[in-house]
Amino acid sequence: MSSKQQILANIRKHRPASSPLPDLNEAWIEYEDREAQFWETLKFVGGQGQSLDDRSQLEAAVRQLPCFPDARQIVCRVAGLSLGNVDVDSIDDPHDLASVDLAILPGEFAVAENGAVWVTERTVRHRAIYFLTQHLVLVAPRDQLLDNLHQAYERLRFGEPGYGLFISGPSKTADIEQSLVIGAHGPRSLNVFLV
Repeated sequence: MSSKQQILANIRKHRPASSPLPDLNEAWIEYEDREAQFWETLKFVGGQGQSLDDRSQLEAAVRQLPCFPDARQIVCRVAGLSLGNVDVDSIDDPHDLASVDLAILPGEFAVAENGAVWVTERTVRHRAIYFLTQHLVLVAPRDQLLDNLHQAYERLRFGEPGYGLFISGPSKTADIEQSLVIGAHGPRSLNVFLV
């Protein structure tokens, strides 16, 4: 028996006992006013946004954002909005999205606990757009606001689409001296609209 085989045999012989999985059937946090909690948490992590009564207010609300007047390259994948001037479907190389100033993209649902919005590649050809744009706007259904991540995980279905993530706040990084930099590794701002 080689030394490698002997080491592996010893490891197999001395495996630690398995630990039981935790019981997830608990009463998880729920908020009396989940919408207020969502906005408070989103603001705490550096994001902004607002609830709108209906979709007809969305275009005007986006145009009021501080980043909108200077945005030259805009990707818009939200149904019913015609603010985009970049056809993301005609772009073959995701590196070409580096010049996008503003991306307005749909979210599937939002989570009050961490101020996050679940997004997938279902409506975008290149998932890099979530990270390459200078400013990100996410539009999520107001009636799909959940209390906590446990509820969110129950909603996730794996397979199609093959990619999804929770986005909460703009890109942030900090060093050991606690110097916080916003937008170093992704969008400099995140605005969420619940409609």
